[in-house]
Amino acid sequence: MNRAQKATVQLQAVSVLGSLKRTRTYDELAELTGLPAGDLNRYVNGHVLPGAERARRVVEGVGREAVTRELEARIERDEEGYVDNSGVVFDQPFLASIAPVVTTAFGFDRPDAVLTAATDGITLAAAIAGATDARCVYAKKSKETAVERFVEARARLDSGIELTYYLPASALSVGESVLVVDDLIRSGETQELLLDIAEEAGTEVRGVFALIAVGDEGLGRARERIDAPVAALVEMER
Repeated sequence: MNRAQKATVQLQAVSVLGSLKRTRTYDELAELTGLPAGDLNRYVNGHVLPGAERARRVVEGVGREAVTRELEARIERDEEGYVDNSGVVFDQPFLASIAPVVTTAFGFDRPDAVLTAATDGITLAAAIAGATDARCVYAKKSKETAVERFVEARARLDSGIELTYYLPASALSVGESVLVVDDLIRSGETQELLLDIAEEAGTEVRGVFALIAVGDEGLGRARERIDAPVAALVEMER
């Protein structure tokens, strides 16, 4: 681990601890992490950084477990099985704590850009882009008036509805790498359209990530498309 990588994981650990501290006392955080409360106080308040190995354990171990539990607690589901994750996608500080866990725990290589679909995926994509020093780009269902050239992907869904996503052609360059992310994956239809856009743009896909997967159909379709990690932080039954 070089100096830059060491500093990155140390700052990621502080971000994770700071997010966990928002709903816990230092004693509760100490019990959760196994670290002394005094050390945690100094980390969270920016007086000192954790050592590289301790920081890695925070991000990959307790960080992943803790943010997964908190994400599960924030998900609401109605009687018909529809998922309400507004308590997650509208909380940028919480997403900022998830981002370092995503980038280290699932084996994603650092991308040049994080690609998502408007609108609910944008806050997650922005958080992951910030954690990886990448650009955040998003496809929309409508064309921007002042943009002349687009990369587009179109599909007829199982429901019979035709869905089209547009991305300004200047958003991605040939040879760049992208990480496709979204807040939720169910059938995988939206993610396949994003993969179509990435392919059409001539980019290399570094992986597909979703906060929540409902069923395994969407994850399975993505795994069939790419030779890169495909993961969700929380997987739920249909």
